[in-house]
Amino acid sequence: MAVSQRERAQRKCREKEALSFPFSTPQASGQVVEVAKGVLWARMPMPMALNHVNVYLLRDDDGWWLIDTGLNSEQSQQAWELIAAQQIDGLPFKALVCTHFHHDHAGLAHWLMERFNLPLYMSYGEYFTMRALASDKAAPIQDDQKGFFARAGMPAPDIDHMFEKLRNYPFNPPCPQAFRRLRENDELSIGGRRWRVIVGGGHSPEHVCLYCAEDKLLIAGDQVLPEISSNVLVSDIQPEADPLKDWLASLDRLDALAPDTLVMPSHGEVFRQLPERLQQLREHHSRQFDLVMALAVRSPGFTAFEAMNCLFPQQLSAMEQLMALGEAIAHLNWLRREGRLIRRQRSDIDNFYPAGTTPTSA
Repeated sequence: MAVSQRERAQRKCREKEALSFPFSTPQASGQVVEVAKGVLWARMPMPMALNHVNVYLLRDDDGWWLIDTGLNSEQSQQAWELIAAQQIDGLPFKALVCTHFHHDHAGLAHWLMERFNLPLYMSYGEYFTMRALASDKAAPIQDDQKGFFARAGMPAPDIDHMFEKLRNYPFNPPCPQAFRRLRENDELSIGGRRWRVIVGGGHSPEHVCLYCAEDKLLIAGDQVLPEISSNVLVSDIQPEADPLKDWLASLDRLDALAPDTLVMPSHGEVFRQLPERLQQLREHHSRQFDLVMALAVRSPGFTAFEAMNCLFPQQLSAMEQLMALGEAIAHLNWLRREGRLIRRQRSDIDNFYPAGTTPTSA
């Protein structure tokens, strides 16, 4: 059942060939590409394996709406200053929308709001998750946080290493103190276009996408990406969550949009063929479920950490390990709720078995 790196690469190549990428990527910091009239695409650099986040600017009659921010870094600040000076026809920045709370999407919100006097628009769940996590940054790591990873089977040295790296994460941002709430089916009127709010789940609590039905334009954030699958994880805050259920349901809702919609994702290139990409993502997770079930048959009593190594066999950084383990647990929780796996909870670790089997004694 194991899949070689070559097979993975070939599949990714076939998936990419099924999509259409009609625009060249903005290459330099501060450069923009117009993907529709009054819609600009720019990139903010990130010093990590995923080396960029896409941001978008929407022209209104009296200024520009910004969609997402980039990391809380000097590089991102400099890129925004270049855009403000060179790319927006002398109009001001007018408002900021953050699709969700993750640092590459909202990390510079506080700076942009102060620098350009902007209001912030977010969904309720995203803003208050961001605010709660910001208030936690100075708090010491609790034993129950480490216990979550220990129960998953992660070795203690790996846990200590991961938390040490996370303690020294350099891009933790200050949290904005006010926002304007976006709800499902709200409409933003910008430059003669009506952008409808579509709230998704799974990747984050209440992820905001913006859809213009008249021009078939979708600002997708991290809800749909062209070459990678959005990270869908379970954390110690809600260990019994089933985020994959929410995420897969969100894909079904996006499938109702016009097939020839132009999709503006947060990572990768602007693309068309949304229905094909949604099906690719469903098939990806179906393969992941099959890999976990094959592991269950091969190694009954396996741990979430072993499932992580099965699903993500490549070398992982501390942050990648955090996301990969959370995603492995998301697959386990989904399979348990589907009745395909059972969990035996012991005092120190959780073990998983195929449904219908009798777990062995500790």
